[in-house]
Amino acid sequence: MQKNSLIKLLVSGLILITASSSAQYRTGLIDDDIAVFYPEDFDPEENLPSFALVEEPEMQGELPSDWDMTVAFSEAFGKSMAEVKIPVNTDLYATGEQTGNLVRNGTTRRMWNTDNFTYARDNGIRLYQSHPWVLGINEDGSAFGVLADNTWQMELSLGKEILFSSAGPAYRVFVIKGRSPQDVMHKLAGLIGTIEMPPLWSLGYQQCRWSYFPDTRVKEIADTFRLKQIPCDVIWMDIHYMDAYKIFTFSPERFPNPQETNSYLHNKGFKSVWMIDPGVAKQEGYSVYDSGTEKDVWVKTKDNKDYVGDVWPGPCVFPDFTQGKVQQWWSALYKDYMATGIDGVWNDMNEPAVFNGPDWTMPVDNVHKGDENLPEDVHLRYHNVYGMMMVKASREGIEAANPEKRPFILTRSNFIGGQRYAATWTGDNAARWDHLKMSIPMSINLGLSGQPFNGPDIGGFAENATPELWGHWIAVGAFYPFSRAHTEVSTRSQEPWAFGPEVEDAARTAIERRYRLLPYLYTLFHQASENGMPVMRPVFFADPADKNLRNEQQAFMLGSDLLIVPKWADHPKLPGGIWKTISLVGEDSETDIYQPDVKLRGGAILPLGQVVQSTAYFSNDSVTLYVCPDDNMTATGRLYSDTGDGYGYRKGEFACDVFEASASVPGMLTVNITRQKGDMKFKKRLFRVGVITDHGMVYSDWSRKNSIDVKIN
Repeated sequence: MQKNSLIKLLVSGLILITASSSAQYRTGLIDDDIAVFYPEDFDPEENLPSFALVEEPEMQGELPSDWDMTVAFSEAFGKSMAEVKIPVNTDLYATGEQTGNLVRNGTTRRMWNTDNFTYARDNGIRLYQSHPWVLGINEDGSAFGVLADNTWQMELSLGKEILFSSAGPAYRVFVIKGRSPQDVMHKLAGLIGTIEMPPLWSLGYQQCRWSYFPDTRVKEIADTFRLKQIPCDVIWMDIHYMDAYKIFTFSPERFPNPQETNSYLHNKGFKSVWMIDPGVAKQEGYSVYDSGTEKDVWVKTKDNKDYVGDVWPGPCVFPDFTQGKVQQWWSALYKDYMATGIDGVWNDMNEPAVFNGPDWTMPVDNVHKGDENLPEDVHLRYHNVYGMMMVKASREGIEAANPEKRPFILTRSNFIGGQRYAATWTGDNAARWDHLKMSIPMSINLGLSGQPFNGPDIGGFAENATPELWGHWIAVGAFYPFSRAHTEVSTRSQEPWAFGPEVEDAARTAIERRYRLLPYLYTLFHQASENGMPVMRPVFFADPADKNLRNEQQAFMLGSDLLIVPKWADHPKLPGGIWKTISLVGEDSETDIYQPDVKLRGGAILPLGQVVQSTAYFSNDSVTLYVCPDDNMTATGRLYSDTGDGYGYRKGEFACDVFEASASVPGMLTVNITRQKGDMKFKKRLFRVGVITDHGMVYSDWSRKNSIDVKIN
């Protein structure tokens, strides 16, 4: 590829662009309140395509003379530096998947995707994903964001300025200004894209272990959930289902008939998710290795030999996803695999983790060959996006194998913008109280970095959870965007019933609360797919100008209308105004030792469904509307509905209903229901209204009318 040649390519979400002249790469505005800054020595061949951006931005105009946030580029200590001065008294957030407090001021983070068991390596300042992005909240509640469009190994320091320090060439930086943090999140979504609408089942509760085997144990787990009437949607399969840990295979002893196993789960209302790692066992006669070798798909050493490193099967080779032919080869492997009835795929170990490699990964001077779409370069450039490229190819393969179904992929490694391809979890945490408490700021900051579909391993992956810890973790974990319990092979059992009757009852209540909230949660995920808003939000989103809320990392919000306050929260800072504690399944959180308080915002209408054992039995045909009137006795809400899977919603097979409550007659509250968009039909749709009053909840009868009255006095 010649530098400064005129090429413009768009390949499935990865934008590949060079330019006709260096004049294209000049500082200026690309949209209202979004500026891009280029260093003088910007080289498109060394930086582009952008993995973060959905499309290459077009220059709209010169930078205004009063633009007060500029980027200073420099070189020091062999690093490419970019510095942004920030206003005084600014609070900084985001930075992706990181340990520590919600507020990032005064911290340094490393952008180098790393397998980090219990977050112990480098004190957790680098984990499995890289998001070179900072969200800043000014003293008055207005906001800004800074994005370094750079995949190379990088450090991010947050002090009186935002300082990016990269091991690669000089790179461009985007600066976004907004009236509020929500405004900045919308504009970020315009740059990096949003999640695709997930299948409804992926929002249900999910049970995992490294590993459930053999297949009879998987069936036993499923049967026990149904016997004990604890809702659950997904059982997960870790590496022990494979034949000698070789990907795309099944153990003839442990899982001799995976299609029958999946059919058994489906008949019980479960889905299944199975693991696929990038490391391919280097064994002649193994079809995946043989076909990959024939097509020459493996990452090379600096001496142009196939790189070999140890992972679970022993010596492994690794696909070079910078090549289009490799992406196509990888995608095609999913056809027969998904034909066994697998519903979702779990891409793990994709930093990539290499047991005997330097720094637990492959050498930085390994070579990725690239092609006409991506330039050849060293692993130092492509390491942070290796997992992102893998899940992109996986998603394309799963979509081709099951074109009528929405794919679900979970990934451990990713890069900013990778939410377009996969959900994520926060890796190998531990069964410790500090990891439970830290999971909330971790998940919030991932959401503030463009990845709303995330959550930690409930209960902790490593070590043994105590009954008390697990009870509290499942109680709050029911409100994570991604809600999955998971633990490693050497720990005690961590199913909801494994800790005794008290914790089992607490888990049942917690999970039933989640299922009751599914109409609201699904609506929030639709919003995230439309404009990038996080599902799980910091409480300062309720009032960005309230400085007292900026450090709160115990309580959090679901959407704009619900406030979740864990039982262990110590004097949490909560937003002002009306917030009423509600009961979802008959629980009393004031006396319950595990269940967080769930508070509904004054002026909000919350859509609720029925408690079901699985989303296979879910329907929005019968919806209860909880109304929390504001001081003017008004409230609003909305509900998004579709079939829960497939792509009919893209052709209008959905419903977006708007609710408006008012008290036009003394002693009476009226809720009007209006179809705003969508052509979805319901056979017989019923609504019931519950109004929160000073004397408790007052309900209407079930009704098919579009206007429902409730006597409140």
